[in-house]
Amino acid sequence: MYYDLLQKIETELKNDDFITTVTEGNIFDIDMTKITLFPLAHVQVTNATFNENVISFNINIYCMDITDVSKDETTNLFRGNDNSHDILNTTLAVLNRFYEKIRRGDLYTEGYQVDGGPTCEPFEENFTNKLTGWNLQLSIKVPNTMTVCNV
Repeated sequence: MYYDLLQKIETELKNDDFITTVTEGNIFDIDMTKITLFPLAHVQVTNATFNENVISFNINIYCMDITDVSKDETTNLFRGNDNSHDILNTTLAVLNRFYEKIRRGDLYTEGYQVDGGPTCEPFEENFTNKLTGWNLQLSIKVPNTMTVCNV
């Protein structure tokens, strides 16, 4: 179930034209190699809950890109002198597209269903590079196919 869920998420994110790299694991491992190709989607499973017939996975999907800062003087105080607005617009669209696919697309019919409403939170972080993007937090239910028989 866990492998299948990660595989489905990875496939959907890799199929997006605006994503170059998909990674998984600890958020603090992002961009440590300095060879990551951006834009990047990073998947982090934070926990799993067993229910009667389903397992609910709480997942964070970070979608981000490197912020390009212009050396020119800032002339627009609202937009600043970087491309952070463009990155926030594009990465939010990627996450919204992923959400809609899991909410009502092929993933839904395959048994991967959103549990409750997701939230998105913007961020700007200085890992090795200055990264800007969104963190999508959602819960995905999958069928619990575990049996009680001893094998």
